[in-house]
Amino acid sequence: MTNPHGTPIWYELITGDPDAAGAFYQKVIGWQDGGCPGGTAEGMGDYHVWLAPDGQGVAGMMKTPEGAPPEPRWFGYIGVDDVDAAAEKIVAAGGAIHMPPTTLEGVGRMAMVADPQGVTFYVMKGASPEASTSFKRMAPGHGEWNELQTSDDQAALAFYGDQFGWTKDGAMPMGEMGEYSFLSHDGGMIGAVMKAPPGETPGWGYFFRVGDIDEAKQRIDEAGGSITHGPMEVPGGDFVIYATDPHGAKFGVVGSRG
Repeated sequence: MTNPHGTPIWYELITGDPDAAGAFYQKVIGWQDGGCPGGTAEGMGDYHVWLAPDGQGVAGMMKTPEGAPPEPRWFGYIGVDDVDAAAEKIVAAGGAIHMPPTTLEGVGRMAMVADPQGVTFYVMKGASPEASTSFKRMAPGHGEWNELQTSDDQAALAFYGDQFGWTKDGAMPMGEMGEYSFLSHDGGMIGAVMKAPPGETPGWGYFFRVGDIDEAKQRIDEAGGSITHGPMEVPGGDFVIYATDPHGAKFGVVGSRG
């Protein structure tokens, strides 16, 4: 993929029932099933790609691998120029490698890593000559926002800035919680970093663009999901919902009113 180093390039759900999960997100976000392009990769089972309404790939879903933690969860992929060099640099900065750099034929080279606070994500260099459009703000069905809740927001800002060139682009005060620090990359806003609220497990949260936020809330309820927070208004006039799917995986949606 030709995206600049540090670009969010893919989202992936690991879940015990990818067929049921796919039906849920199809109803809630409007994704289309893109099937299993290229067949089934070794050790991955049936890997389904999901497409936004414009037909562009946004996310993948796969069954929880044997021996992996059973809790369903979303992962994000960050594009890098060199996966091996990126993994080494992450370890040198106090992070860790959970899956060493691995090449999947026709897909690309990737590694599962963790930042110094223990939050996991993937780094990847895709095999496609085309740029990823998985993360594309204001585009229905695409990734809209990447939010890190962490035990040490200042350390995280320094880490991701050094690794991927992300910069702090303003902040919103949150009282005793500190600041909600906005992240920019390659001239555009990509997400934010904040301290994890008491009782919350630190981790990345991923939000996808929907149309009317109240209609999205109704679809989540009807499809068996659960609303954790929202809809609540955010700077710029949009509204967000924090939710879990019927199997317990956390996700979010961003939409509008009126």
